This record gives sequence, C-alpha cells and structure tokens, in this order.
Amino acid sequence: MSKYDPLWEYVRKDERESFKLTFEEIQGIAGIPIDHSFLKYKKELTEYGYEVGKISMKEQTVVFHKMD
Repeated sequence: MSKYDPLWEYVRKDERESFKLTFEEIQGIAGIPIDHSFLKYKKELTEYGYEVGKISMKEQTVVFHKMD
C-alpha cells in the first residue's frame, strides 16, 4: 500500500481525460502534504489508468492525464 493510494483512487474515479489539482487539494485528498517523494510514487498511477503530466512548482499544481 502506498501513501498516495487515496489520491490514485480519487484520480481513477474522476474519469476525465485530463484535469489539474492544486497541492492543497492533493493534501486534502491524500491526507498528507505533497513532497519530493511524489516524483518517485507518481509511476504507481499508471496502474490506475492515468499518468502524471506537468507538475508546476510555481502554480503548485499537478496535471493528470488518462492513458489510452
């Protein structure tokens, strides 16, 4: 079990082709603040049919894309 499993489940259930979440929204969903380890964990999302797109430190957002 990953510390980001609640976030991956949320993304999977959303079903949009592409969407953006703020770091604050991610913390609310996952129950933990996003940190540098997110870069390591983001590959887990492919098991849920999505991938992490752009991560903006300036805007503090993450874009998620549905995989074909």
